[in-house]
Parts: sequence; C-alpha cells; structure tokens
Amino acid sequence: MEELQENVTMKRELGLLDATLLVAGSMIGSGIFIVSADITRNVGSAGWLIAIWLITGFMTLTAALSYGELSGMFPKAGGQYVYLKEAYNPLVGFLYGWSFFTVIQTGTIAAVGVAFSKFTAYLIPAVSEDNILADFGYFKVSAAQLLSIVVITFLTYTNTKGVKTGKWIQTSFTLAKLLSLFGLIAFGFIAYKAEVWNANWQNAWDIHKLNKDTSIETYTLVATLGAIAAAMVGSIFSSDAWNNVTFIAGEVVNPKRNIGLSLFLGTFIVTVIYVLANVVYVSVLPLQEIATAEKDRVAVAASSVIFGDIGTKIIAIMIMVSTFGCNNGLILSGARVYYTMAKDGLFFKKTAELNKNAVPEFALWIQCLVACVLSLSGKYGDLLDMVSFVVVIFYILTILGVYILRRSRPEAERPYKAFGYPVLPALYIIMGLAFCFLLMKFKPEYTWPGLGIVLIGLPIFFLWKKDSTEKKT
Repeated sequence: MEELQENVTMKRELGLLDATLLVAGSMIGSGIFIVSADITRNVGSAGWLIAIWLITGFMTLTAALSYGELSGMFPKAGGQYVYLKEAYNPLVGFLYGWSFFTVIQTGTIAAVGVAFSKFTAYLIPAVSEDNILADFGYFKVSAAQLLSIVVITFLTYTNTKGVKTGKWIQTSFTLAKLLSLFGLIAFGFIAYKAEVWNANWQNAWDIHKLNKDTSIETYTLVATLGAIAAAMVGSIFSSDAWNNVTFIAGEVVNPKRNIGLSLFLGTFIVTVIYVLANVVYVSVLPLQEIATAEKDRVAVAASSVIFGDIGTKIIAIMIMVSTFGCNNGLILSGARVYYTMAKDGLFFKKTAELNKNAVPEFALWIQCLVACVLSLSGKYGDLLDMVSFVVVIFYILTILGVYILRRSRPEAERPYKAFGYPVLPALYIIMGLAFCFLLMKFKPEYTWPGLGIVLIGLPIFFLWKKDSTEKKT
C-alpha cells in the first residue's frame, strides 16, 4: 500500500480556462444575491452601495495581482499556506491552515450549502429551513440543513473520483452561472425604471444608516468609517475564495503562468459582474426596498420586477446553479491545503496520502465532516462574520510576504512580478489594516472571536510539531 502511495502523484489536468473558472466559480456563491441589503442599511445611499463594491473589487484585484508573483515562485499544492510558511515560518502557515480548516473554508462550504437548500425551497417547499425535522431543544435540524449535508457529501464523493470529474462539474456550472448572471444584468437594464433610478441617485453620497422601519440615523465622521467597514464585511465575504486556485497549483498545467493569469482574469470578471448587478438593483428597486428585502433576498425582489411572477423561480434556479458550482470549487481546492500541511507533518498523517485517482481522499472527507457539523450547528453565519477580519489579516500578511521575499530571496525565479509593486500592494495593506482597525473599534464581535479561533491553533501547532519530531527521531 505504501509503495502504491509513493507512485501516485497529482495530475496536471487543469488548463487556463479551468483555473479561471475555478476562481470565478469559487467567488460567486449566494452573497451577491443577498448582502447588498445589509450594505444598503449601513450606508443608506446608492452611490455608497456601488462604491463599497468598487472598493472591494479594487482590493481583490490588487491582492490577486500580488498573489500572482507568489504563485509563480511556489507553483505547488497548498497555495497561501505555502506562501506564509516560506515568507515567515511554519507557525504562521499553520495558523492560517488551522483557521482555514476549522472555519474559513469549512464554514463557507456549510453556508453555501444551506443557501443552496434555502433557494431550492422556492421550487420544493418540503426542503425549507422552516421545515423542522428534529427538535433537540438546544438546536434544531431543518430540511434545508439536511439537504445541505447531502449536497456537500455528494460533491465530496464526486471529487474523490479524480480532478477531471471535479473539473467537469466546475467548468459546466460556472459557465452556466456566468451566462445566467449576464442575462439577469442584460434584462435588468432593459427593465430600467427612470423614476426609480433618479430617486435613488438624488442624494447618492449622503451616507447614513437606513433602518428597516424607514427611519434614518446620521453618523459622526468617525462612525461613518465604521459603517463603511461594517458594510464591507458582506462584500468581502462575497468576493472571497478567489485564492482557491492557488491551493490546486499541483494540478494546473504550466502553473507558473496560468495561476497568476487565472487570478487576474477570474477576479476581474467577478468584479465587473458584482458592480453591474448592483447597478441593476438600483435601476429597478427603490433604495428602501433593497434595504428591507424579505430575508435580505435583494435579487429575488429585483427579479420579480424584471421577470414578473416567474422571477422568483428564475432567481432560485440561478442561485441553485451558482451555489452548487461554488461549493464544488471550495471542496475541490480546500482539501489540497490539508494535504500539503500533512506533508509538512502538521496535520493528520493520512491526509498526506493520495488515492488511486491521485486526489487526497481522506482530506476531502474530513473537510466534509467539519462542514456538515457546521451545517447542523447553524452557527456558520456567525463564524464567517467572525473570521472576515481574520481572512483579511492573512491576506495582509501574505501580500507583505511579497516584500519580505523580495529582500530575503532576491535571486529566486519570478516568472510573474506583482503588478504595481511596490505601490499597489502597499495600498492594499493600508486599506486592509484600516478595515481591520475599524472593525476592532466598531464591531468587536466580528474580530475577537475570530482571533480566538486562530490562537487556539498555537498549542495544537506545538503538539503536532513535537509529535512529528519524535517520529523522525
């Protein structure tokens, strides 16, 4: 068995198109259809709603361009975990991998899985989140959670059959969701309502809190910055997972070229879609309706205006396609991080093994287990709010790693260099730090719990390190 394992290696079967669609597909889940409601409540104006998405898009593109340099230097499985380990030390890399396994990736998989179920309920009411199958007092199990677990398990199983199977699902579903989103945007512009647009843009840059009861609260100057940071939690979550393609570098053809290029192309496409989708929202819906959309489902409200009574079903199918494809990309790529950590002796030993299909099957299944537990807990949404802060901290550290590696390894091969270096990466770091500082000040519930999850990894790192050292001696 060990001899067979030694002869199994990852297969490079993903081209530039596949890698680009993985970036776009992993980014687009359910967020773009929902989070604009909360953003609107925080900023209270059309101009700032669009600005939040533009700022987030700029930050995402800047980060992606910086990661292109790192992906060219380290074109192997593990991505961001590897970059942090190489720029700093194994501890920093492990803390990222630990947070990634316990919440960041698994929590996102759970959230996207339940979002799939919630919108499936528009077509099949029996799988609604309101259909409680078991009530244990301290927590309840709904049909939506059960369907989420079924979908996560199914996609995990298909990905154990080889990267080619995962690639087929990813490519087909991402193309379908991109075409449907561009269709929604096109029909949205056709349904443009001049009176709605003009009303929404009358005081486009007057930032204030817009409550669901239609009341308005003004901000002080400092509170305004806090409101912008709070609003960006949703847009950053919706734009996250763009770095997932770096985790599967070991299965990408010509990774030194294709990883960096796919990062740029994928994030650019999604940024354009996100901004245009929000322009459509303010073209057909009064701002108050965006802020008070039922269960924050802005896209459903907009689709009802654009397509009429059938709009709800159209958007439900779109979100089902979007979340199904998104989860496939998250499941496919996430397991490669745990695989690389195990190769370094910092995760369960069995996670470092590939099955006969050249994929880390055990890593896929333990990721599935944690995601399913989080689906049942119902706490994935709270956890993701908590780690939005941590995710940006790790992005900042990784981009700072570009500067560190330029000094410590000046002779290293760099097939691609960070665009706009040193200005653009520095701008991202400044904006990221401002975002984190403002969250710490105005939304501490989004910060300290996330840091707590990271810090729990400290003793675990040293235990794993000690165990690994003892086995070697």
